[in-house]
Amino acid sequence: MHDSGPTTKRKWISKEKRPVVTVTGSHSKTIVFGALSVNGKQLFRQHDRFDSHSFTTYLEEARKKFKKFIMFVDRAAQHRSKEVREYLQRNVDNVRIEYFPIGSPEFNAVEECWRQGKYNLLSEHYPNFQSLKQVISNYYRTRRFNLDIKKYLLRSMN
Repeated sequence: MHDSGPTTKRKWISKEKRPVVTVTGSHSKTIVFGALSVNGKQLFRQHDRFDSHSFTTYLEEARKKFKKFIMFVDRAAQHRSKEVREYLQRNVDNVRIEYFPIGSPEFNAVEECWRQGKYNLLSEHYPNFQSLKQVISNYYRTRRFNLDIKKYLLRSMN
């Protein structure tokens, strides 16, 4: 399939409005997993797909970085799969998964990272998908979010 690049349409908008993102019609995608620790460490990794294998690969990278941790995730099927459960059983002393309540992204500090990333990255033009992936990778590798994850988790107590 030939990718002819993005189609650009120019429109006048007021300064107060955010521009609409130009799309190519491509179905290419990239996935970013992210984790923030209580002490300010963070780990973001980009993958080509969101499936059980990529998630367990990410969990293993997190285990190497954080050694022992509890990760809070949503209830996506990829987070609850047989492969993930088997990984957790093999690493029961180091890795634990807890699930956010259904439909409660406000408890997840990483959602704020995604929001900031969309705002900072998607208002630019990228000549091709590989350029966008590289910018995303660099952004999450170098950006420090400094979010208080306890504040997000404690929202459920209010």
